[in-house]
Amino acid sequence: MIAVHHLTEDVGGLSVFYREAGAKDAPTIVLLHGFPSSSHMFRHLIPALADRYHVIAPDYIGFGYSSAPSVADFPYTFDSLTEVTTALLARRGVDEYAIYVQDYGAPIGWRLAMSSPGPVTAIVTQSGNAYTDGFVDAFWGGLFAYAAAPGPDTERPVRAALSLDGTRWQYENGVADLSLISPDAWTLDQMLLDRPGNADIQLALFRDYPSNVALYPRVHEYFRASQVPLLAVWGANDGIFGPAGATAFLRDLPEAEVHLLDAGHFALESHLEVIAGYMRGFLGRVVGG
Repeated sequence: MIAVHHLTEDVGGLSVFYREAGAKDAPTIVLLHGFPSSSHMFRHLIPALADRYHVIAPDYIGFGYSSAPSVADFPYTFDSLTEVTTALLARRGVDEYAIYVQDYGAPIGWRLAMSSPGPVTAIVTQSGNAYTDGFVDAFWGGLFAYAAAPGPDTERPVRAALSLDGTRWQYENGVADLSLISPDAWTLDQMLLDRPGNADIQLALFRDYPSNVALYPRVHEYFRASQVPLLAVWGANDGIFGPAGATAFLRDLPEAEVHLLDAGHFALESHLEVIAGYMRGFLGRVVGG
């Protein structure tokens, strides 16, 4: 049985929670979670990889078991979340690593890769966009309207994404067999979303989300210049980031490996073994282990 350690690190007075497993001298994989989840989404993937890799999965500030200071006490932007993640990796002595990105993990992962392009050895993206291709308007239209003009009328629709129905939908959309989706996942996410002040945190990040899209041209330049090995494993039925978001990587990374699964947004919940298998094959080829 693989031992998974549940740890915290002080980063600038903030408590950052992370899960860690595997031999420290093995190639490292950093798992970057999406919204509205946490490192909990990797609870089964970590032991599926840690026999061969050193795996570390942090909770961002405002998520999971990490500190969640008020919006008055912390600047909730994707730049700030990346800065804390960078500091955590430095404190843990992680100076070369592959990344797995999903949803919010993608803009954090792209910032990590572009700030230190040498250490990022490979990328696995699962519903982690780097292109406007695949943005499903039914989900994103309201968020971009709110970010462009925050106010009561535009805020009301996006607050639905913070509700239990909205959280459960993220896990169940596009899934053929709903019995594969553990209710523990959306229940834990919702408990953490419902903490006092957390709605303000999430709304601040919604307002900052266009900064990620503005970053895309630089991300594409990074891809073209580095030709970083990339594996895209994507839910073909994802109602948030459609499959065009996966195939778009081939424009700048023609050697990328792309697999579309009969899954939704949180594909690990229904296709863990398939994704882990693709990852082990891909990472074995490009980073060893």
